Amino acid sequence: MTDKCVLIVDDEPDICELAEITLSRMGLDTRSANDLNSARTLLSTVKFALCITDMQLPDGDGISLVELIQQHYPQTPVAVITAHGNMESAIRALKAGAFDFVAKPVDLQVLRNLVTSAIKLTVNQNSHNPNTRYNLLGEAPVMHELRKKITKLARSQAPVFIHGESGCGKELVAHLMHEQGARCDKPFVPVNCGAIPGELMESEFFGHKKGSFTGATTDKDGLFRAAHGGTLFLDEVADLPLAMQVKLLRAIQEKAVRPVGDHQEYPVDVRILSASHKNLHDLVTQGKFREDLFYRINVIELDVPSLRDRCSDIPLLANYLLEQLVKKSHLAETFSFTTDALDALCKHHFAGNVRELENIIERALALAEDKLIKLEDLHLPARNIAAAIPATQNTGEPEQILKLEEQEKQSIMLALEQSRWNRTAAAKQLGITLRQLRYRLGKLGLD
Repeated sequence: MTDKCVLIVDDEPDICELAEITLSRMGLDTRSANDLNSARTLLSTVKFALCITDMQLPDGDGISLVELIQQHYPQTPVAVITAHGNMESAIRALKAGAFDFVAKPVDLQVLRNLVTSAIKLTVNQNSHNPNTRYNLLGEAPVMHELRKKITKLARSQAPVFIHGESGCGKELVAHLMHEQGARCDKPFVPVNCGAIPGELMESEFFGHKKGSFTGATTDKDGLFRAAHGGTLFLDEVADLPLAMQVKLLRAIQEKAVRPVGDHQEYPVDVRILSASHKNLHDLVTQGKFREDLFYRINVIELDVPSLRDRCSDIPLLANYLLEQLVKKSHLAETFSFTTDALDALCKHHFAGNVRELENIIERALALAEDKLIKLEDLHLPARNIAAAIPATQNTGEPEQILKLEEQEKQSIMLALEQSRWNRTAAAKQLGITLRQLRYRLGKLGLD
């Protein structure tokens, strides 16, 4: 007897026998139950590496078994067997916490792939990849909650839609979900859906045969087949044109793709993660995003907080990014922030989130002297500089106030130059009214 045992729950003897034979050839032991009550008894006496259950059972449905295992045996992945084409029940199961699903009639290769992934997840569930390049920094409560959700969702094969503002780290979240899951040793393939020309989309996603169109000089596999066994990350999925959304939906549902110019379909085994800063609910209502695709990729929605929602993390992030940029620039010195520079960063709006913070620090590092990042090196908009002045005035240090005024002057001059001396546009860029800009120009002797 092996140390990996699989529980099969189905009231059809043929299904149980087929699964038992297939799994035994994979070197796995099996136990079978014909109803929920028998399954509960086995779960209480045997430690299972995986449970595979039918959705329709004599004394209940598979969802209740998924929920039971989630509550009492959370380390055991559950896969459900659904009726052919019944995506609604499959999505219900995934939302309840199922690892994955397989449709009837059961395709043996799909079943083998599912079992292999689930067993791998069970073996590696307490280990973490020590060589990971990805860190999700932050001690704010929302970040602790986000890391907890990522760990939980990494154990599933359910499609996840990651929503958040630009620059908040959606791709980083997708990377972590991939690395902590059963597919961590397979490819992670990211694609920016908004960056692919419309006429090349089908070829990019599904591949093409040589000679199928002008410029197709060789066969190409496409992104789905490149991600086979791993994760396909669809960044800015809301930018997909409607015609492509139809083809994408079919590929996801059928788990197969047909390259342009080919008559054959090729099976693909990928987990779909997607992301956008746009509100997909609104786009569905407006008819700009297909409702059926929305429900297929948005089985579980994960929100990534903006930097404004975790301001307490800004000093931690700023110091980490500064350290990484110093290493990247091969600088021997150790750089740090002055107190007023960090204070100003904490008060900044950060519409571009962590990406904007990194850009500001990279620019400041190029301007910094004496191994210190000062307030004037940050080149923040005038409204942020102005917000910092009252606190400094209370200290009675006129030199600091003069530095702030000089920085404010530089910010205003930069905005005017970028707007070609259009004061209305410059005021908008600085986040102040035209009247406030006129006042500051006069005060700083720039009028």
